Parts: sequence; C-alpha cells; structure tokens
Amino acid sequence: MTLKIKLPLRSLTESVIRDLQEKYPEAEISVELHHDRNRAPLSESYFWEIISLLDWTQEGDADAILEAAIAHLAGGPVRHIFEFADLLSEKLFALDGMAYARAIGDDSWSPDSYFSVDNFLYARCCVVANGQEKYEKVLNNPQLMPKDITFEALLYLPSEAYERRTRNKYDYTAAFSIETYSNQEGWKIEK
Repeated sequence: MTLKIKLPLRSLTESVIRDLQEKYPEAEISVELHHDRNRAPLSESYFWEIISLLDWTQEGDADAILEAAIAHLAGGPVRHIFEFADLLSEKLFALDGMAYARAIGDDSWSPDSYFSVDNFLYARCCVVANGQEKYEKVLNNPQLMPKDITFEALLYLPSEAYERRTRNKYDYTAAFSIETYSNQEGWKIEK
C-alpha cells in the first residue's frame, strides 16, 4: 500500500521535515511542479510578480498604484487571492519585531513614548510593497526599514481582488496575524 502525502513546498519547514523523517524513515519524496498557474498554488515567486505590478508612477493615488495588481489577482482563481493574503500576512508577521519598530523614523518604538501600532503595520506594508529584494534586505537588516514612509493600501489588495472577482464581501482571516506585537519572538526584550 502506498501512502501519498501532499504538502505545498513552502510549508516544508525544518520541523515538518524532521517530523516526516521520524514517522516515515524509509519514505521517498517527489516534487510535482504545476505549469498551469491556475491549477497550482500561488507560489512565492508569483506573489512577488504580483507585488511588482504596483505602479509607483501613480504616487499619491493608492488606488492607481494597486490597480494592475488587483486586476491580475482578480483574473486568477479565487484560491490564489486567499493564498496571496496568506503570503502577505506571513511577510508582515516576519517584520513584526522590536528591531524593525525601532528603525522606522520619527515614529519609532521607544519604551517611554507613544508608539502607533497601526503606523508600524503600514511601515511594514511599505517594505513588502517595495518588492522581494527590498523585503529580504530589510528582513536581514532592520536598520534598512524605510524611514517615515508607509503604504497602508497594500492591506486592501486581496479584499479588492476578491470583491472584484466574486462580487461578494471579503471575509477571510489570513494564516498569520498582521497586528503589531503578534510576533512574540520578534518582541522579546533585547539583551
């Protein structure tokens, strides 16, 4: 009897792999690649392709900046919209930490002054909206956080695409919490 386990490649963390190795020490793994984007899950690279559609020549008009990305995402399968929301939430969660919050400019986190959790969320959105290269640089070096720049509109990309595609209200909770202070590891006191 053959047991088939199907997991998205992006879900294979070290702990998942270790768990599978312990449960099935003699198992072999195969990777199935889908060439039809409409059938395949939304990949990391496709997520960044959609982000690259943001039109920064329309600066000052958030709707115009988002339009091409919304149209593209709305043109695909509905599940891609949810998968996009999950990947976006994962990236925003990864940036939710004290080191990043201390580096956002005038509104940076400090222990004895007001800190806007919303402003920090929107600053994290700005990092993602600037593409994969910028995101990875900031993720590895919090001091590279954009200073005094936010892009709240990115949060609405999945809901706008969903509502355009289905004509229904968007009611989806993404895989990771995007709220400031959700990433407890990121907010541990630095020693």
